[in-house]
Amino acid sequence: MRLSDQFGYDLTLSDKGALAAWNDTVRAFLAHGKTTPQHLETCLSLAPHFALGHATRGLFCLLLGRREFLDTASECLKVARASALHTPLTDRETAVLDALNAWLQGFPTRSADILDAALVKVPEDALVMKLVHAIRFVLGDAAGMRQSLDRVYSAYHETHPAYGYLLGCRAFCFEETGDYRLAETSGRRGLEFARDDAWGLHAVAHVHDMTGRSEEGAGWLENHPDGWSHCNNFGYHVWWHLALMYLDQGNADKALALYDSDIRKDKTDDYRDISNAASLLVRLELEGANVGSRWDELALLSDKRAEDGCNVFADLHYLLALLNGGRRMGAERLLAGLRQRARSETDIGHVTAEAGLPAGLGLEQYRKGNYASAFTLLASARDNLHLVGGSHAQRDVFERITIDAALRAGLPDDADRLIKSRTRKRGALDRFAEQRLETCEKMHRAQQVMEDKKLRATGSV
Repeated sequence: MRLSDQFGYDLTLSDKGALAAWNDTVRAFLAHGKTTPQHLETCLSLAPHFALGHATRGLFCLLLGRREFLDTASECLKVARASALHTPLTDRETAVLDALNAWLQGFPTRSADILDAALVKVPEDALVMKLVHAIRFVLGDAAGMRQSLDRVYSAYHETHPAYGYLLGCRAFCFEETGDYRLAETSGRRGLEFARDDAWGLHAVAHVHDMTGRSEEGAGWLENHPDGWSHCNNFGYHVWWHLALMYLDQGNADKALALYDSDIRKDKTDDYRDISNAASLLVRLELEGANVGSRWDELALLSDKRAEDGCNVFADLHYLLALLNGGRRMGAERLLAGLRQRARSETDIGHVTAEAGLPAGLGLEQYRKGNYASAFTLLASARDNLHLVGGSHAQRDVFERITIDAALRAGLPDDADRLIKSRTRKRGALDRFAEQRLETCEKMHRAQQVMEDKKLRATGSV
């Protein structure tokens, strides 16, 4: 006998306790809840031959971007396939196994495509919906995220148990594709149905950031203190957003205090936590703040991750920590890995060649003080940098470094062009842009003075 999940789709499960744990797993995953792995462990302990559970666990492992979890994900696929020999799988369960296999072969783009094709047939399956969303986020495929949800949106109604989470994902897609009004509306509406949807909550914070409304954004997060208390390490990321709001208001001390009390409360080496910390420290230093010895801790952890090579977004943030923390050999090992992977005929090879390697070399040159070379390299990667994954807000640290490199290299025209391009994408000027535009104007005036023949000294007759 087969049981059906909370969305009405058949599962190769016959144990009602395992079914309850599976439904809890999916709900926790949708909410970025810290209890997700515990629920999944309970499910698999009650139903050790549940192929979908093992395959989903494998995809969870790959989303974590850690080299040691590659073997775990491979073992998950092996167990899932063995389980499938004893119990025929449904088409959507088979699709999740196939998606895991595709990613393990080096092609997460195929993994997302496989899941999207399955989702069209089971549009109300919020697990597959969220898996596609998560994978395309890692791929930096904002258009793909939005198209995926557009195809299934009409199947969801207010009575669907995942309706609020769908709206939260939709809010993020709208924001990443520049529809800020729709994004804010969808995110706020979603929270009415899923109060624990930290993803939707943070999507609205993204809108505030992108539209230069930092005071309102800080208020939005401060007024929802329980909105991410249930979260896994995604909660640190929401604190990071609040710190960005404070920094945009010129309050570096408040941002640093939040760094110590919440963003780096737990000194983990999860790449998402490292990226939060490293990118905030860079932003603080660009604003003239003294971050003290905070780079040391990040650099030590990143040194041990320098050869992971699972995620280019992670690599670039490890590199920031290594360069700023003075671990030259670790940085060289990481860059050597980027050079090697750039020759690979896989998705990560393509991303590394198009964006990761030139950006990484640009960061190295920036740290060395070779600002013209840094600008050239970083600018060459700019149009493809979305491929490394993450959000506009997360990748903005590289935009800021590129602009700063142009200014330090004495290239105000290039800096001005980048600032205006960045502003068009974001929808409004922020404090960073306003200050750098003023710097560009001062540099232009100084250049005009230098070129004014009337002001040049003339020799004596």
